[in-house]
Amino acid sequence: MKRTISNCLFILTSSIAIGSITAISENFISLTVDSFLPEISKINEFSRPGTITLLDNDGEIIQKIGAVSREKVAPGEMPTLIKKAFIASEDRRFYNHKGVDLLGISRAIITNIRKRSVVEGASTITQQLARIIFLNQERTLKRKLKEITLAYKLERELTKGEIIEQYLNNVYLGSGAYGISDAAWIYFKKKPENLSLSEIALIAGITPAPSLFSPLVNSDLALKRRSMVLQKMYLEKFISKEELSSALTSPLILQPAIPKYSISKAPFFTSWAQQSLPYLLTKEQLEIGGLQIHTSLILDWQLKAKDILLNYSPKDTNGAIVAIEPNTGLIRVLVGGKNFYQNQFNRATQALRSPGSTFKIFTYAAAINEGYKPEDVLFDTPRCWYGYCPKNFGGKYYGEISLIKALANSLNTVAVDLLSKVGFKKVISIANSFGIGQDRVLGRYYSLAIGANEETVLNMTAAYAGFTNRGRYIKPSPIKEIKSSNNKILWSQEINIKKSTIAIPIKVADTINWMLRKVVTEGSGVAASLKDREVAGKTGTSEGNRDLWFIGSIPQLSTGVWFGKDNNEIIDGTSGDAAYAWRKFMEGINNDLKILKFPDPPLKVN
Repeated sequence: MKRTISNCLFILTSSIAIGSITAISENFISLTVDSFLPEISKINEFSRPGTITLLDNDGEIIQKIGAVSREKVAPGEMPTLIKKAFIASEDRRFYNHKGVDLLGISRAIITNIRKRSVVEGASTITQQLARIIFLNQERTLKRKLKEITLAYKLERELTKGEIIEQYLNNVYLGSGAYGISDAAWIYFKKKPENLSLSEIALIAGITPAPSLFSPLVNSDLALKRRSMVLQKMYLEKFISKEELSSALTSPLILQPAIPKYSISKAPFFTSWAQQSLPYLLTKEQLEIGGLQIHTSLILDWQLKAKDILLNYSPKDTNGAIVAIEPNTGLIRVLVGGKNFYQNQFNRATQALRSPGSTFKIFTYAAAINEGYKPEDVLFDTPRCWYGYCPKNFGGKYYGEISLIKALANSLNTVAVDLLSKVGFKKVISIANSFGIGQDRVLGRYYSLAIGANEETVLNMTAAYAGFTNRGRYIKPSPIKEIKSSNNKILWSQEINIKKSTIAIPIKVADTINWMLRKVVTEGSGVAASLKDREVAGKTGTSEGNRDLWFIGSIPQLSTGVWFGKDNNEIIDGTSGDAAYAWRKFMEGINNDLKILKFPDPPLKVN
């Protein structure tokens, strides 16, 4: 009797010991293996290679690029019927296993042996999620073992609800749809919560072979897959017999739609912003993807500028509008033409055009910097410099005239006279300091004084922004900052701001800005005047009336407007048209900007 009791106690003690040792061993193995596996928390940062999201200044999505989920269902809001459809189709024992379905694997092996081919898979939804997030699609034993260990880890650290939601938000469902929200939109132009049972079943049936079972590729196969999913849902008692019958006979009514955010809301701007990325990031950073590009664009202003270009440009011309924040260098608007989808040539960043009289600010700045004053008098009369004989617009000459009035009336002879007096070197040096002449070297010819060179609208507007910023030039940027998928800042415009340069002294810049205000109140830029704001700006017309310009500033924004023809033909219009278009644009954004005044000029001028 005593021996029996002793045996029982031994067996009981041994069982407890073995169980404890087994539990401790499993825990030790799990912890050891887990240390070599990715952090599950990174599932929320998941992004496919090369994906980019471009956001406007207020965080609104402008465009999504690459194999990226365009929209996701928020946590806790995934429709129950969608979850049931995918569980019935992909993993009916989802709520019973711990990441790997051993019964499912056994069943699949037997079925495949009987059929003598691979006709049934055994990957659970958890395994598929592990593969989507952390692995690749290669078919190797090593990858499969990683998938299994990750699946177990997912089940230990996430709830079933979190697993199924992450899966449904990331699984590829054909035709560029990554996740159920994308699929609902691309196939039926609906939100997930508005899908019918038959539509849900059809999408769930796509999963095993998205490129083959997409209804946009093969509708017959898609319908066969839909029927299979519906039958499985009925067998799992997820739907009634009546619901089954109704869904089986439902016609396939597709409403194909382009993936959300795949088409840019500001294509001229975003296409150029993308081109700047290789200069700001490493090749590896671009390849990893998950990039959040926080751009400088104010989308509402961009759309208004586009309307201005369409409605206020002279007949048969194209154009460009650029707006830059002077104290940051951030580009708030960049429209490179009337219709991006008819012609992708970006007239704001690619077109080298003669800036005409808008170039004169560099000549006048050089003169002021050398000691000239706005009230100093030069002689305006027809004359020649080494065979170059400029003419004033309309053939009008004023005789003795102050610099301030000469700039206000945009007199060509005075500008050339100033260039001859201060010298090419000093004018070109100041222009270069404001970013002008970097793409195409400025030549030493007298017509340079009145803009015979060629420059882009972006660069000319950035130069004016430098004057508005009291002589401090900041390289313009379409991007505020770039973040990785885990919100780490990879690049910031603060880098450019720190590299800003003092192109001219403050007193020179303030004097030029005061003179430019006179251009608008008393001279050639009067069409740009605003009722309640000070405006500093300059008109410009190239030789032969082929380019019409106005670049104007209020203290917190510099905006350039250019009209012209791509074939460089003569335009039926004047620079006043550009000035008026500038004014209409500014009136449209007037309520978004505080009313500020320019600094007073350093000297009172009579």
